[in-house]
Amino acid sequence: MDTKSVHFLSLTFSLFFISKAAFTPQDNYLINCGSSTSNVAIDNRNFVRDSSKNGSNYLSKGKSISLTNPNPSSNSSLLQTTARVFTSASSYIFNIKKTGTHFVRLHFSPFTSQNYDLKNANFGVSANGLSLLSDFGANFNVLKEFILMVDKVELEILFTPVNDSSFAFVNGIEVFSAPKDFFIDASGMVLISPSGTQEFKQNISFQIFETVHRINVGGSKLTPFNDTLWRSWVPDEDFLVLKSAAKFARTSDPPNYQPGGATREIAPDNVYMTAQQMNVENGTSNFMFNVTWDFPVRSSTVDVHFVRLHFCDIVSVALNTLYFNVYINGITAYKDLDLSFLTSHRLASPYYIDFVVKSADNSDSIRISIGPSELSNSLRKNAILNGVEIMKIENSVPLPRKSKEKSIWVLVGSVIGGIFALSLAILAVLAMLKCIKREPKPKLKPKPRCIESRGWTPLRVYGVSTQGTLSEATALSSPGANGYYGLKIPFTDIQLATNNFDKDLIIGSGGFGMVYKGVFRDNTKVAVKRGIRGSRQGLPEFQTEITVLSKIRHRHLVSLVGYCEEQSEMILVYEYMDKGTLRSHLYGSVFTPLSWKQRLEICIGAARGIHYLHTGSARGIIHRDIKSTNILLDENYVAKVADFGLSRSGPCLNETHVSTALKGSFGYIDPEYFRRQQLTDKSDVYSFGVVLCEVLCARSAVDPMLDREQVNLAEWAVEWLKKGMIEQIVDPHLRGQIKPSSLKIFGETAEKCLAEYGVDRPTMGDVLWNLENALRIQVNERPQEIHEETIVGSVDLTTPRAILGAPSSSPRVGGDDNDGTSDITTSRVFSQLINRDGR
Repeated sequence: MDTKSVHFLSLTFSLFFISKAAFTPQDNYLINCGSSTSNVAIDNRNFVRDSSKNGSNYLSKGKSISLTNPNPSSNSSLLQTTARVFTSASSYIFNIKKTGTHFVRLHFSPFTSQNYDLKNANFGVSANGLSLLSDFGANFNVLKEFILMVDKVELEILFTPVNDSSFAFVNGIEVFSAPKDFFIDASGMVLISPSGTQEFKQNISFQIFETVHRINVGGSKLTPFNDTLWRSWVPDEDFLVLKSAAKFARTSDPPNYQPGGATREIAPDNVYMTAQQMNVENGTSNFMFNVTWDFPVRSSTVDVHFVRLHFCDIVSVALNTLYFNVYINGITAYKDLDLSFLTSHRLASPYYIDFVVKSADNSDSIRISIGPSELSNSLRKNAILNGVEIMKIENSVPLPRKSKEKSIWVLVGSVIGGIFALSLAILAVLAMLKCIKREPKPKLKPKPRCIESRGWTPLRVYGVSTQGTLSEATALSSPGANGYYGLKIPFTDIQLATNNFDKDLIIGSGGFGMVYKGVFRDNTKVAVKRGIRGSRQGLPEFQTEITVLSKIRHRHLVSLVGYCEEQSEMILVYEYMDKGTLRSHLYGSVFTPLSWKQRLEICIGAARGIHYLHTGSARGIIHRDIKSTNILLDENYVAKVADFGLSRSGPCLNETHVSTALKGSFGYIDPEYFRRQQLTDKSDVYSFGVVLCEVLCARSAVDPMLDREQVNLAEWAVEWLKKGMIEQIVDPHLRGQIKPSSLKIFGETAEKCLAEYGVDRPTMGDVLWNLENALRIQVNERPQEIHEETIVGSVDLTTPRAILGAPSSSPRVGGDDNDGTSDITTSRVFSQLINRDGR
């Protein structure tokens, strides 16, 4: 079977999947201008005539006539056979059911009739007073597509001839609602200009876009019939600078869409099922080169373009093996792009990234390149691109009104504004008097979803912006008497603390965004985590982090100082941890290697924090993203668990697990959770077991550059632990430091944590107990009583310690009081641990 046949089958299968989930816009006007036929079917859509004596009449004002093409070609579309001609300013009016982003498409097909040659037309077009086209004329078939915000209940599209002797025309009009979140107003969108990169601070959804290019990279032409938003996509071959540098990539499998990534409305299946990649063969990929496309644009000193790049990893055979860079006009737009990370660790999962580009003066093209990252495996260097969209951001301004009319409205506005200001002042005085006379009524506590005796309960949202509301799935704690307002920090204060987000103050980055070091005016040092445009799942994580950390306090949990959600920002402010992440002290940095005693103390601190999460309330909290980069160290190397964006409430009293979609970090995810998508606190135990292996071996959880059997740290370490040869995998910096008994306890604890099934894993309380004993032995102290007459390796970590004779005294748990000042003592355990069925 030849390549074309394979591609045809791929296209056929993908069309089947598209047809199952067609998009239905709330507003949907399809107009066949100048036609006398009621309904015309085009691309499976019905276009109606624009004027009818007995039906709808979209024409609003002005002088117009209808024309019919006397000589249509055999392949002409039905939209090209008729036209509406305007000899004076004339408009169409469309009633809008749902305000928001809309597509507006104008079809122009000039033909010659007895009285008019449409190629001689010269006119302008505006939408609700905003200019779309000026001095426009068409010499051939043209489709003009605009995407704009419609914030009124009517949309007026006005056609205006440039002078009395000219005229305007149009053959077809489409007006329909865009999908929700087609454009997202999130902070951190990158503006790329000749001087470098900076943040684009305008709300993107309120711009007017004119489509310039829509490219199916590596694929064939797609017609509106193949797209849920009825768009056309053209092949990329004519835009490739060096065709021999690129190689086609195709798959017949439908894309693996994930929440937070792309959808079929962002781009159709066929775009994500084809791509261009670097043209290299296995074993010869040490060559460093880019694949480059040049897309012509009409640019001037004021032109700015919106660029949307589409990605779907259909070339990799394993996760975390594809790292590459993206360049726009020779400037690095995205460095070390890792699709595995951005798509929640799924291959063939669509994703898109948006940029705003200001080209050099009089530039006539936008150049896009992809090339391998320095992080790439030397034998697996590659880069991939699936689709490109380029839209001109129109610098549209309201069309001027007559001066008299403008003066009247200025006067009216001034009067109304004065009345409004006076009303506000009166209301403010009345409100103050009311507050003095009466005490506020206490808010009723929300009812819990589960039967609980105490602890954190689901909540209503207090003081959350219109960006969204906290769902029950993320509601983990009560906001307290003042809601979340007490944690709000003004954006100006954060700007001042970070020197307006100075790049020199960046101390880390992640899926949510950049992390900056900041200092408030009272000299309090903080870590500021600022959401970025690439993090489309940022809002739920932002809300969850606030919900969890606004209530719980513990010495070994990072404290939330506050948050900011002004100006479409999502910013979290934490206490500053001087020594950074645990990972940075284990490998890949210049820090002095930690001693074995330090490592044990850090593991014990982290275990205490996780143990408090699991047992501090009847339901507890499951962290769901335990890893060495989420364990931070303060100036005294005290460990604190951080990043609660993926946290979930534990199961209710009569439940064994929480059923939820897979979340976490590759290499740390509990295999049982991966298979069954059933989350328990034992999932955190598995992840912590991987951290213990990192601490012991000083290597990453996943390293694709190693031999196959060593890529996954947990699997590799367990093999050595089962052989009883733990000393073979210990960090060379620790050789000669560790007492055998201490090492044995540590190794067997890690092995038990990494058991395949959760029921075979210890609780975090058991883990904590054994780590403390490992430390006691290491520093020549007596081990805890349970182990005094027992060989360390013979203890079953899954057996409740009450049976083994552990002390029964229990410290205080739960609530606000446990802020770390009354931390868990090394010789005590929580009372819930005495009976394994306690939760």
